[in-house]
Amino acid sequence: MAEARWIRRLCMLGVALCFTVVVLGAYVRLTAAGLGCPDWPGCYGHLTPAGAQAAGGAAAFPGRPLEPGKAWREMIHRYAATTLGVLIITIAALAIATRRKRFVSVPYALALLATVIVQGLLGMLTVTWQLKPLIVTLHLLFGLTTLGLLWWLALSLRADPWSSRRHGGASHGIAGRAAVTHARALALLGLCVLALQIALGGWTSSNYAAVACPDFPTCQNSWWPHTDYRDAFVLWRGLNINYEGGVLAHPARVAIHLTHRMGALVTTAALALAALLVLRRQPLQFARLAAWAVLAALLLQLTIGISMVVRTFPLWLATAHTAGAALLLLAALALLRSLTAR
Repeated sequence: MAEARWIRRLCMLGVALCFTVVVLGAYVRLTAAGLGCPDWPGCYGHLTPAGAQAAGGAAAFPGRPLEPGKAWREMIHRYAATTLGVLIITIAALAIATRRKRFVSVPYALALLATVIVQGLLGMLTVTWQLKPLIVTLHLLFGLTTLGLLWWLALSLRADPWSSRRHGGASHGIAGRAAVTHARALALLGLCVLALQIALGGWTSSNYAAVACPDFPTCQNSWWPHTDYRDAFVLWRGLNINYEGGVLAHPARVAIHLTHRMGALVTTAALALAALLVLRRQPLQFARLAAWAVLAALLLQLTIGISMVVRTFPLWLATAHTAGAALLLLAALALLRSLTAR
């Protein structure tokens, strides 16, 4: 039906746009442009950095002069996020308008809308609370949650491209159903571990701890350098602190970086186990494409992460690391969706 096609198209457009917003957010953070516009939602009291520059709006913030490049990066990110919000409002409105046809669950659409509203509030607090690591990390998590919800909805609204309907688990009787249940549990576990690892990645980035270990596979030329775990994971340090550039001492940053590396090993093991189980079990052939996608995304993300350290953290690789995390999330959700649809 026409309404269903429109909703599917909007969901896929939302996935592409949300992916772009997440990567843009990483680029803004990595280029130290998070406070390029120290107010919200405008920029020095204007809709655009050009308007602020022409009006001399930077006079309202004498401690932070207007830097056009940083201001434009920040505002382009905000414009894209605003467009995404409008698109999600449209999806929610269509879900309510077509609720009798049940194309989209209205509670699901409203949950998606609530998620993007919270994400907008976190974006505001990221600026007004001067890049507080907890808020920056939550901002990343809610951005990827929005991406995941849109992707799950898009997969639910179309014939599943990640599985073959000719080899469903039901055709293999009790053994097939048991295999699907087992694989689904492992895929869900892998997704939960991935979420924790993404949170660790956000904490690493927001505390400027990525460069704390400039070598690989060792850190500071040691397998276990001096660390300060007591200070590394303090979530709340009060307001009125400018976190741009980070406030932690070096040992605390090393502790964060090391934890992120160990988390990468656990995440790789959990997702690889789920994907390899699907590939090895005959009753799970229908989910093989999604399993291969998970393994490919894992390999890509590991390659980016290692290359980023070896090549001394170039901007494009650091930005690609966030994109890789988003792709891995999409692949993990596709695997879980293909197993849940049985």
